[in-house]
Amino acid sequence: MSDDPRTDAGGRVDPDGDSGDDGEQWRFAIDEVGPEAEAAREAARNPPIEPESIDAENALFVVAGVLGTLLLVFSVTL
Repeated sequence: MSDDPRTDAGGRVDPDGDSGDDGEQWRFAIDEVGPEAEAAREAARNPPIEPESIDAENALFVVAGVLGTLLLVFSVTL
């Protein structure tokens, strides 16, 4: 077995040093792999959440939940 990187498993020498792929193209480009590409795909899949106007009904439920929690906490501690 030779340590020369230009030889393949059969011991044949590749004089050009290319891995013998005969012009095949890479499956992925450099910008399609890695953490940056994953972040770009994630951003495309999940668009940012835009804030909307506050509805009176939703605000009422939030206030009722806060008051209920405060009443529960104060009733347990007293």
